[in-house]
Amino acid sequence: MQVEREVNRKEVYEMKKETTTGREKVGNCTEKEILNGQQPHWEKVFSNTCSRFGDEPSYPAREAAAIFEKEGKKEILELGGGQGRDTCFFAIRGFSVHSLDYTESGPKEIKEKAEKAGVGKYVTALRHDVRNPLPFEAETFDACYSHMLYCMALTTDELEFLCKEIKRVLKPGGVNIYTARHTGDAHYGTGTHRGEDMYEITGGFIVHFFSKEMVEHLAKEYRSYEVEEFEEGELPRKLYMVTMRKSE
Repeated sequence: MQVEREVNRKEVYEMKKETTTGREKVGNCTEKEILNGQQPHWEKVFSNTCSRFGDEPSYPAREAAAIFEKEGKKEILELGGGQGRDTCFFAIRGFSVHSLDYTESGPKEIKEKAEKAGVGKYVTALRHDVRNPLPFEAETFDACYSHMLYCMALTTDELEFLCKEIKRVLKPGGVNIYTARHTGDAHYGTGTHRGEDMYEITGGFIVHFFSKEMVEHLAKEYRSYEVEEFEEGELPRKLYMVTMRKSE
């Protein structure tokens, strides 16, 4: 019976993955066009406030920094740096950080905040869409960190590609730590369905909610992975923090 239940979970996961997000019409737009429209949406959000998520480092950034320090990781790649609250925290702790964000305003604000904090020399901020290959040579970084990037409007295929790219740019024994809102979150299943486990919720944000099967699926090319559940914000948002390790 246990084997049968495992098979059923995998079948459900594959059915979700095969949802026709790129072909379904919503008015005059395809679902894919709606997913792509998140970039200008975030650009507008960042332009309206300099600290949408506050200035204090997030819980996962503090936890990640402790792991990086314990394991001697110095060169950090941050994906989805946003407005730089975690970027500056890492730099102040002595890490060298390359922070990428797909908005135009994000990297500029990150660099300004880093300079103001006196850690500009430790921070490189670049504009980049993670659906494209990462602009770095193989085995460049000791670790990768991203807070809620994975649960943005990225399809499963795009997340698979991203995980492979991160693995490529990590050194042997490198660590990839990411967070994502999961299917136990109060917003899961609300708003407008945008394919797979993605929903457009209040404010126009599209969130890809993660199941445990999704976490396991994305970790399959890594040596090992660990999952911690935590809460953040007023709702509160319910998230996984996933730590994946590349083979030595």
